[in-house]
Amino acid sequence: MGKTGKTRNAAKKRFKLSSTGKIMRRHGCCGHLLTKKSRKRKRTTGTAEVINPADRGNLRAMLVGG
Repeated sequence: MGKTGKTRNAAKKRFKLSSTGKIMRRHGCCGHLLTKKSRKRKRTTGTAEVINPADRGNLRAMLVGG
C-alpha cells in the first residue's frame, strides 16, 4: 500500500468537489444580521463559487482523501 495523506476535517466541511473536479466554496457573511442586507446580496451569497486558482494547490493537498 502506498502512502496517502489524511483529509483535513476543516477542509472537508467547507469545500466540495464538483463533478468536473473543481473545488467549490460557499460565500461568507450571510449567517446573521440579515435584515440590513439586500435580497440580491443574500441571494448571491447563497450560491457556491469556484475557488481562486492561486488556492487550488493548497486545497488539493488538504483534500487528499477525495
